[in-house]
Amino acid sequence: MKVILRKQVENLGSSGDVVEVKPGYGRNFLIPRGLALPATPASMKIVEEQKRGEIIRKEKEKKSAEILAEKLTAASLTIPVEVGEDEKLFGSVTSMDIARALNEEGVEIDRRNILLAEHIRKLGVYEIQVRVHPEITTTVKVWVVKK
Repeated sequence: MKVILRKQVENLGSSGDVVEVKPGYGRNFLIPRGLALPATPASMKIVEEQKRGEIIRKEKEKKSAEILAEKLTAASLTIPVEVGEDEKLFGSVTSMDIARALNEEGVEIDRRNILLAEHIRKLGVYEIQVRVHPEITTTVKVWVVKK
């Protein structure tokens, strides 16, 4: 029995693949759980339309991510922090602090997408990597200054 997978199934295939399975597995497991459709000409057309729509959506996401990356590259953040003797910070500047500063600039970035190897513990200027899309990474200039 040929079926079109709607979702990724381990050891079988990914979404949109046409695979040959035993009739009982297709009828009793894959189709009732919504993991697959019978491979008919009508369902093949539906899957092709969904694939085209997915490609267009991904292209739009990538274009908007490129625009955001340009905006971030031009941005320069200033993060004022409390310092003690010898210009040592009380605490450190984390990805959460950088995300908050970006949010104040009008750019919504999840803190997990800020690629900070280790927390910033000194005053200065830093180039921080930010992932805006799985394929696009940009840098943001961060100034850590005395309050």
